[in-house]
Amino acid sequence: MNNKINYLLSTARCMHRCSSVFSFKSSATARKHILWTSRYRDPLENNFRKCLSIFSSLDGSSRRFLSQKTDVFSTGAEIQAEKSTEALMSDQATHSSLELEKLEDSGSFKVKHVMDHDKLFFDSLQKCTCPCDVLDLASKSAASIKQFTNCLTTVWRLLKNLSEEQQRYEKQLIFEHPAFPKLCQQLLQDARRMTRGDLVFGLHAAVHIGIPQNTLLVQTLLRVCQERLNQLDNRCISVLATTLVGLEKDKNVSALQAGLQLLAEQRIPSIRDIFILQNLMKCMGKDAPVFLKKKLEMAVLKEIDHLTFPNALRVFLGLVAMNYCSIPILNACSKKIQENVHDAPFRQLILILEGCYNLQYRNVKLLSALADYINSTAYLWDKKQIILFLSAFETLAFQPSELMGIFAEKVTEDPEFLNLKNLLIILRVYSRLNYVPKGQKHQFFETLNNCLNKYLPQISNIELLKAVHSLSILGYLPHRALDELLQKDSRDELILSDDVYREQKEMMLHCVKTCVELDSPSFTKPAFVQTECFSSLVPLNLRKARQALIDLLGDENMFRQNVQLPYQYRVDFEIRMDSDRKSVLPVTAADDHADSSVQRLAFLFVPLSAFCVGTTHPQGKLAMKKRHLNKLGYNVILVLNKKFQEMTDEDAVEFLKGKIYSKNYFPSSDVAVQDSN
Repeated sequence: MNNKINYLLSTARCMHRCSSVFSFKSSATARKHILWTSRYRDPLENNFRKCLSIFSSLDGSSRRFLSQKTDVFSTGAEIQAEKSTEALMSDQATHSSLELEKLEDSGSFKVKHVMDHDKLFFDSLQKCTCPCDVLDLASKSAASIKQFTNCLTTVWRLLKNLSEEQQRYEKQLIFEHPAFPKLCQQLLQDARRMTRGDLVFGLHAAVHIGIPQNTLLVQTLLRVCQERLNQLDNRCISVLATTLVGLEKDKNVSALQAGLQLLAEQRIPSIRDIFILQNLMKCMGKDAPVFLKKKLEMAVLKEIDHLTFPNALRVFLGLVAMNYCSIPILNACSKKIQENVHDAPFRQLILILEGCYNLQYRNVKLLSALADYINSTAYLWDKKQIILFLSAFETLAFQPSELMGIFAEKVTEDPEFLNLKNLLIILRVYSRLNYVPKGQKHQFFETLNNCLNKYLPQISNIELLKAVHSLSILGYLPHRALDELLQKDSRDELILSDDVYREQKEMMLHCVKTCVELDSPSFTKPAFVQTECFSSLVPLNLRKARQALIDLLGDENMFRQNVQLPYQYRVDFEIRMDSDRKSVLPVTAADDHADSSVQRLAFLFVPLSAFCVGTTHPQGKLAMKKRHLNKLGYNVILVLNKKFQEMTDEDAVEFLKGKIYSKNYFPSSDVAVQDSN
């Protein structure tokens, strides 16, 4: 019986080859067909209809699949010839296919043969150590849809574990490999017959390997995913969501995202897997409707007690992708990250800091834990990595003082690694966070100044202005760079009339000129400061302070409000006292004269954003203003307005009384700043 089956199969195969050779006019195409039939020797792996379908695509045009053109087939007469040929071959093979199917059902040993072949193939696939090994195996042994799909996913699995440089090299080899276009062509033809798992994993692999999005393969897989979206289980939805994150918007992607959003809306309540939920969060993105973000939030909160560190990090980044600040989830993720911060690599640490900035999430405990870990492992990090850490902390207005001190030592010891870009970042970070290294202030400033002088011949006008502005805020005047800046200003080269950043540049230049006058060693405290009171109207956020001063001092003539000083400085309230600070002097027009026995108090009610996060340490501009007001003869009292507004009227009066009549006033002991969360 078996001999008869084999004889019939051989006869049918021979008829197939003969009909194919006579049907095709192109000898090259005929040769390809003969090679194909000789390669697939097992008669039970595919029926004739499948074989003919595969064969019809293995022509010379398949290599164009990898180009930026979407059409991967020939055009015009060639297409018609191919279609007619395929139809003719299909008609000839129909009868034989039916007979073979009947015979195949009767041979159980052949099923075992197919299973053995699959096991042998997948065992060989597991032994592949590089993508080209997989492609070689695919060209020799792959026959079923699952085998072709697994070849593509294995190529991506091997590729993703390599470094970026190795990936670029291997990708070049992949795209130049003769088996790769054929593998892609095979996947293209089998797209509508794939299982749902093979479909989504094949699309995921194709996208991440680097096959252009506008190729026919990727677009076809996207279209088939649309058609079979309702058939996908939660795992497949998760993989598809991950894939869509890396794709640009086009018709198929937009349609698939819209369908996925509707499907997710129905399935979210039943999903208990954090991994799937965070993938959906990334896919939905910031454009997702608020009600869908709320559903995702509630689903995550149900599983929040089972959160692991990897999942906590994924959920955190999922919230960032949605631009959705859920404080309960963020706090839970933050706690897990703090406990496992030592397991986070450099890239993840940067993503956490960037996520905190994007969500405006200021968790002092989290930031402190990150800063402490980076500081304790500073010897492991490259100097450029530390610069990126400091820049990320600066965007959050968080001062990692110990890390900044260690890095200042590194800069002083070896400044050669500083290029112009890194120099500007360091100047911006240290000036905004108002940090000057203890014990090496002069040496640190001189090192930065020398580096800046080295780049003066090549620095742009805006970069020069930013560098001088940063150093001036810190109270250091870089003379050579300053001279060049003022010369450019005198020649009207610094700020152009049509400059879109004109106002910002003018403010920075004014700040520099103010520092030149007030921070100069030759500047002396003036005996008389010309002041001017603006309108008696008080802003809403200062009305409580005004009323408290009236209740405390008994009369509004005992203080001045909204006082304008030289150099465009302004103070919220000014109070004059005797030299012992025991009594407040009334304010009259006749008092505007020099009197060394009079002490002037300047009250500044400042927002939380004027301080470094979690502290009462003023940021650079506020510290500069305080320094300059001191030089103009004022004792500056900084008050955190947010905390002041939360006080009762009685507490507000007592608070101001303590500040006014205190002889030992230290600004650093003002109202304590708590975690904003």
